[in-house]
Amino acid sequence: MQAPELTAADQWQKQHALLCDAVREAGELALRMYNAGVGSWDKNDGSPVSEADLAVDQMLASRLLAATPDFGWLSEETAREDAVQHKQNVWVVDPIDGTSAFLSGSDHWCVGACLLSQGRPVAAAAFAPAQGRFYDAVSGGGARLNGNVVRVSHKSKLDGSRFVAHKSAISRNKWKSPVPQINCAMTTSLILRQCVVASGEYDGAIAFGKKHDWDLAPGDLIVHEAGGCTLDLDGRPFTYNRSITRQNGLMAGSKALLDEIGERLHTVAA
Repeated sequence: MQAPELTAADQWQKQHALLCDAVREAGELALRMYNAGVGSWDKNDGSPVSEADLAVDQMLASRLLAATPDFGWLSEETAREDAVQHKQNVWVVDPIDGTSAFLSGSDHWCVGACLLSQGRPVAAAAFAPAQGRFYDAVSGGGARLNGNVVRVSHKSKLDGSRFVAHKSAISRNKWKSPVPQINCAMTTSLILRQCVVASGEYDGAIAFGKKHDWDLAPGDLIVHEAGGCTLDLDGRPFTYNRSITRQNGLMAGSKALLDEIGERLHTVAA
């Protein structure tokens, strides 16, 4: 008798379990360092990095790559090897997404990571330990918050919707007239912005400016598996692990909301 064909979720379940265990352990390490206080400095681009970013990065690399030595590695805190671009399966990691929040004592940060296969995420986890929130998703298997299935909001119109975005997102120069009447709230972590859209707490998210693969890929899968969509500001789906890791902004939410953003948006990220 022929064995049943594996579903997408079955295919990636082993890596998904490995990822969730590693991200949970890394988040617990980050929380201990958050409570104790850590040293920090500015990188060449002016963005902050801390001892916790590097410790979490090292822990995740040791856990994930030891189990999958043929997989590639793409992290905010690790120099990228040229060969990674040609790997079919690649771990993408943001050791602490929201380092500035982490250093200021805010709880708006998380450990985020995902597995890419052929440029798209197939397993993802994001742990915000200071909030007690663990999000995860596997391709074809849905998205969860603390083990409970989540779904995006059913809101289909921009006006009156709740967005997690910087207040500058509703500047007049970004939209065709009239500017949409949306209520904006903010969290530092770009991954968490996508996660609270996936959980239905906010209707959508929009971010201008260039973003990196590690800022986007974990939350991308979590939103999709919650029934939503993520696109860049040109309205294109994301493909990761290209020659350039920068992406043109972010919008996330229901397909209806993103269609309306595409119609009403006046300018795109520079």
